[in-house]
Amino acid sequence: MRAKAVRRIGVIADTHGVFDPAIKRYFGGVDHIIHAGDIGSPAVIEQLQTIAPVTAVSGNVDRFENSGFSRETVMRCGGVRIGIRHIVYEKGAVTEEAKAWLERERPDLCIFGHSHKPTAARYGRTLLFNPGSAGPRRFSLPRGLGIVTIVDRQLRTRFLRLADRIEVPHRRGTASALRKGRRRASRRALPSVD
Repeated sequence: MRAKAVRRIGVIADTHGVFDPAIKRYFGGVDHIIHAGDIGSPAVIEQLQTIAPVTAVSGNVDRFENSGFSRETVMRCGGVRIGIRHIVYEKGAVTEEAKAWLERERPDLCIFGHSHKPTAARYGRTLLFNPGSAGPRRFSLPRGLGIVTIVDRQLRTRFLRLADRIEVPHRRGTASALRKGRRRASRRALPSVD
């Protein structure tokens, strides 16, 4: 009997130039990280690369191609075709441009950002997944990340809620406060979507 091939991907979007140290904890052990745009600063990508290899696309905050990243890309991981694009939804609906791209590329999974709203939905055969925003909290939406697990080409997504305020880097005497923050954040984790 062969062992199941398992891949774990950390999913992040809309950091807007801020790297929350909590990301390192949540993404510990991932095989790859996908950033779905509105990076805001090259330092965010540099920090993510200390955890795992990164594939990123640009967003409107990055002024798209001016950031050095493309607007959209398609990659394969664990036998799954993954499309990455910053803007898929606007005003609560899939944009016409995104529909055309999805129909042309036909990914199994599409990772996106822009709305800051954690989303798992279907567009035809494609699973659409937005982890929410990992940058400063905006609107009344929670801050978050996502994990995509691929087991024998089957997808499982999970939302991870970040604390409303960006974690202060670890300093002497703050370990207890950080542990309490982690326990609160793990109790607020959103349910998985299969």
